[in-house]
Amino acid sequence: MIVAKCPVRVSLVGGSSDLQSFLEVHGRGAVISLPCSLYTYIGIHENHRGRYIIDYSSHEEADKVSQIKNDIVREVFDRFEPKNYLTVSFNSDIFSVGSGLAASSSYVITMIKAMTTYLGLHMAEFDICKLALELERKFNPLTGQQDPYGCGMPGFKKISFHHEDDPTFEYLDSSFLDQFDVYMLYTGIVRNSTNVLKSIPVNKSKSILSLVDVMHQAIIDKDSDMFLEIINEGWQKKKTTSRLIMANDKLIEIDSMLSRNEQVLAHKLCGAGGGGHFVVFTSKGSSLGASSVFGKLSQRLTKVMLSASGIQSRVI
Repeated sequence: MIVAKCPVRVSLVGGSSDLQSFLEVHGRGAVISLPCSLYTYIGIHENHRGRYIIDYSSHEEADKVSQIKNDIVREVFDRFEPKNYLTVSFNSDIFSVGSGLAASSSYVITMIKAMTTYLGLHMAEFDICKLALELERKFNPLTGQQDPYGCGMPGFKKISFHHEDDPTFEYLDSSFLDQFDVYMLYTGIVRNSTNVLKSIPVNKSKSILSLVDVMHQAIIDKDSDMFLEIINEGWQKKKTTSRLIMANDKLIEIDSMLSRNEQVLAHKLCGAGGGGHFVVFTSKGSSLGASSVFGKLSQRLTKVMLSASGIQSRVI
């Protein structure tokens, strides 16, 4: 059996500037992001039942690749053409549907890694990410470039996007993050990122891009106050780009609760908006996880850190 894993990503600033529609108008985009210590997992092994078997939130059995309903498995199988019938099992550390953490892209990467390991092929991390973007766009055309590259390329980084070229990377000093505790807070709200992204006018996202350069400089200067200010400012700007980002009373309540909590230095809703996870920054050694202010939401609060392992696979 082959087991592969890939982290999900946390985008701190610059989201939406990685979309093709944005790049066609403005020519460039950029985000600052990191893969975090939450992963998607895929296991594959040969079976002797004469069918493809796929277990995720549903159970599938199919005679042909073209009959597989799971988009990720179907597209990866179609590309790599397995010669034997395989069983595929999905798992993750998070509520992966509509997470805002690019779990779908992480799963595509994980599936590619599992298949290349099974077939004895070597692919570099960058090439896996590039292929993952190509395959995911077959079933989700609005997939942004930051999703696969944010998950699959290791390290705390600034990713620059170009209209007609591959993205480029500048790796940042990860020790800058050591002064904070970082949490993911699951809202319990599942949303469709495609619907949110379709509602965001290209020009409304341009002002967010300028914040990337300011945060980048703050990290270089080790200016934690400016870093936190940009997260909060970026979040405030993002909320104005589409009414769908906060079109839920529960989201508004959680956002307000985080704003009022004195331990919370900065926060923002991850991904396109509309649900998923908030990322929350506090001072090192905070007691946020034990705070009674969150009530039942405390059970959905997970402390995370920068992923040190990246894309991995092994044979069991």
